[in-house]
Order: sequence, then C-alpha cells, then structure tokens
Amino acid sequence: MRAESERQSPMSASALLLARLIRRLADEWESINWQLFGDAMRAPAFELHEGEQTLGLWRARERTIALSMSAVLSRPWLETLETLKHEAAHQFVDEVLGGEASPHGPMFKQVCAARGIDSRAVSPPSSGADRRDDPEDRVIARVQKLLALAVSSNQHEAELAASTAQRIMLKYNLDLQRQPTTEGDDCGYAWLGEPTGRVQAHERNLAGLLAEHYFVQAIWIPVYRPLEGKRGSVLELCGRVENLKMAEFVHGFLLRTTQRLWDEHKRRHDIRSDRDRRSFLAGAVSGFGAKLRVKRSEGQAEGLVWVGDAHVNAYFKRRHPRVRSTGSTSGGSAAAYANGQSAGREIVLSRPVSESRVSSQPRAITAGK
Repeated sequence: MRAESERQSPMSASALLLARLIRRLADEWESINWQLFGDAMRAPAFELHEGEQTLGLWRARERTIALSMSAVLSRPWLETLETLKHEAAHQFVDEVLGGEASPHGPMFKQVCAARGIDSRAVSPPSSGADRRDDPEDRVIARVQKLLALAVSSNQHEAELAASTAQRIMLKYNLDLQRQPTTEGDDCGYAWLGEPTGRVQAHERNLAGLLAEHYFVQAIWIPVYRPLEGKRGSVLELCGRVENLKMAEFVHGFLLRTTQRLWDEHKRRHDIRSDRDRRSFLAGAVSGFGAKLRVKRSEGQAEGLVWVGDAHVNAYFKRRHPRVRSTGSTSGGSAAAYANGQSAGREIVLSRPVSESRVSSQPRAITAGK
C-alpha cells in the first residue's frame, strides 16, 4: 500500500509542482511587499493563466495577480520576479494611493522609479542595444580593440593593452561623475549565469571583484526553479549600461580562464581528481583581484581616485533597500588556493580578435525611463 501511495501519476506530480509554484509566488510577493512597500498591502490571490501575450495582470476587483504560466515555467525566475514587482506596484497604486485613471500613469511611474521597478507594460525591455554611436559605445569599442591586443604573445605588450583598457574605463567613469544626471538615467541591471544551488567561493570572490573594479554593484538573488521545485541563486549586477556590458564580459572571461588554468595545473602535476578545484579557482580569482589592486594604486598615484558612483549606489538601494550581507571563506586546500593565487596573478584580460563584441548582451533593463 505504501509503495502504491508513493507512486504519483504525471498529472498529480504536475499538480504538486504547480501548488508549490503558487506558494512560492505568494512568498515572493510577501518579500516584495516587505522590502519595497513597507508591508503596506494585504496579500492578493494568485493565478496562472494560459496566455503568452500578457506576462502579468493585476485585477483590482478580484484582488488577484495573474501571471502567464508559460512565461513563469520557461523564462528565468528573475524575470518572473520583475513581473511580480510590476503588478505589486499596480496593487500599491490602487489599494494604498487610491488609484489613477491611467494604468501606467504618472503616479504608477513614480512608484516604480522610487523602487527601481521597470514601469513599462512589455517585459523584458531592451538593454539599450539599439543606441547608435553614443559616446559610451565608442568607449566600449576602444576597449574592445585594446583587449584584442592583449592576446599578444609579448607579455609586456599584452599587460600594457589590458591595463590601458582598464584605465580608459576608470577615466570614463570619473568623467561621468562630474556630469549632471537625472534620477535613474542610464542605470540598469544584469543577471549573470544560471541558477546555482550553492554559491561557490570563487563565484563570491568574482562578484566582489566586479563590484570593486568594474563600476557595478553586485548582489546574489535567491531564485526558484519551478520545473524542479528547487531553489538557487543568481548574480545580479546594477550599474550604468556600458559598465554592465564590460562586467559581463569580465565575468565570463574569468570563469573560463580560471577553469582552463585548473585544467592545466592538473595536467602539469598529474592530478587525477577535482577535490581541490574549488580552492584553486577561489585563489585564482583572488590573485587576479590582487593584480588589479596594484594597477589601481598606480592610478591613484596619478590622481585617478575612484570613490564609487553615488548615482549607481542610489539606484541599487532603490532596488534592494533591505540588503543582508553574508561572509564566506574559501575552505579546502591552502596549497591549492596558493597555487591558484599565483596563477591568477598572471591572468591578462583579453578577448579574441574574431569576436565582434565585448560580450553578448547582458540581460539588463534600463530603468527610470
């Protein structure tokens, strides 16, 4: 009898996953209500509908938030969260502020802008890739050319090209700080990587490196994998769109390069297992970060001092007003970590000449428009 009761038909398993999904959406709404709206609203009902054109809908009369089932199941969970935030903003306008005539009127847009929520009805919007010949695009193009030179077999030439590219980005961002900007102007976010059940030390180190040296803010966002009924985490970066593009390239480059260095280390020392892989990768990212700090100190001696972008910091705080910091340690083999650090100090940031872009388009949304 017990064996029969534990066997579930596909239909019952599917129903169980959907029930868990609805509960997860309710939990996410509770978190959004607390973080962004100060617990000002009562929980609505939740519904999954079959349509694909309408990703989300707030029905004020029924007090229901309806989301597209196909979108929730097939798209990244963070897109679902952004849709949920959008509909929660509609609910806030209706139930707390008294409503307005136009669904996406001035009041709604103000509510969204104050919380880093995209106010447009169609999601996900573009990351600004349709711009042509903007100054920031020219900066990125110049950096691309330098990173292509950084593959030179001449170590001195490669290092010079990579450090020049970094210095150009630093000077560009220092110039941006001196220019007047409107609230939300040119800030957005990008999601990097696939959901992972446990964030490894080298991944946390890499997130910190991007925040320290590439003019972005980084945060790990808990996500849900609805088809598996499991939880995970995804890295979100906040910053100016051009910096998001660069940071995404660096993220992918370092993940590939540190893995390649570990593979080479295994072959060189005839290592058969991956037991020390995580320690080595964490050390490699740490070593590259130490190298960047030396380059930054050289810039500081020339008066190029980066103190952070208050504009980006404000945008990040609007999106994530209640952030909890957690520490992490590398653990594992100290020898493997040290070997990784040594290898990381030799990394030169570069890109193949055959690539036409710094990176693929990040999943970034320009906010405040």
